[in-house]
Amino acid sequence: MSATRIRPPDETVAPDETRVDLTGERGARRRAPWVGVARAWRVIWPALAAFAALLLLWQLAASSVTGYLRTMYPTPLVVLQTLVAQRDALWANTLVTLEETLIGFAWAFIAGVFFAVVIDVSPWLRRAIYPLLVASQTIPLITLAPLLALWFGIGLLSKSIVVVLVCFFPITVGLVDGLRGVDPELIKLYRTFGAGWARLFWSVRLPGALPSLFSGVRIGITYSVVGAIFSEYVGASAGLGFYMTLKQHSFSTAGVLATVVVTALLSVALFALTAIIERLALPWYYAQGRESAT
Repeated sequence: MSATRIRPPDETVAPDETRVDLTGERGARRRAPWVGVARAWRVIWPALAAFAALLLLWQLAASSVTGYLRTMYPTPLVVLQTLVAQRDALWANTLVTLEETLIGFAWAFIAGVFFAVVIDVSPWLRRAIYPLLVASQTIPLITLAPLLALWFGIGLLSKSIVVVLVCFFPITVGLVDGLRGVDPELIKLYRTFGAGWARLFWSVRLPGALPSLFSGVRIGITYSVVGAIFSEYVGASAGLGFYMTLKQHSFSTAGVLATVVVTALLSVALFALTAIIERLALPWYYAQGRESAT
């Protein structure tokens, strides 16, 4: 008769390390990337479907045109062929416009933050400066841009000034609203512990205003490309606006539309880059948003 071994009550069987627990914490970590991809796809696919529908309607409408009008109404395929054929010229002019945009936006950001802080310092400065900032946005650029080209030439300086005038105002308003919208109870708490104006600004008010500031930055970076191209329309020797003008004068509708496509892609790329920088700079803000959503 063979002896059977009885396992003591406190003896446990070693778990199988090769088994994947899809219901536990390890399984959640394995599923996390796929959950993120699925969530991103749910956000993106409506826009992709709408864009594909517009391209299809454009293709059908332009294909129905016959005769000499076909050169005036090119199909998306013709525009794509033009993009490929003129890629070198488009790339060279895109770099010029991008330089004007980034330099002008950098100065606009500095000016926007400066005016926002000055306005926030005292109510008197707010009443003195804020109306002037609003009045600066009522001046039509179609009359101001030629004057800037006349005063400063058709080089980089006049283009950068136009970009500054276009996009510094939303940055200023965004930061001003953010500074005024900080939780007053948190400010009282810091003042209770003896915090001065500088400590309150750097530790409480500025971090709390960063989401509003980035909202203004996203608006400004989108308008900055439009401002740079508009200034190139007035007078330039290179850039997407200059290239678009050349194609208009040569009655190349496909070339104009190809330049418009590049302009749109540049604006979207800068907007996306701003959104990425915002997520990297404000991880606590988006983590708080995810917690409140759940």
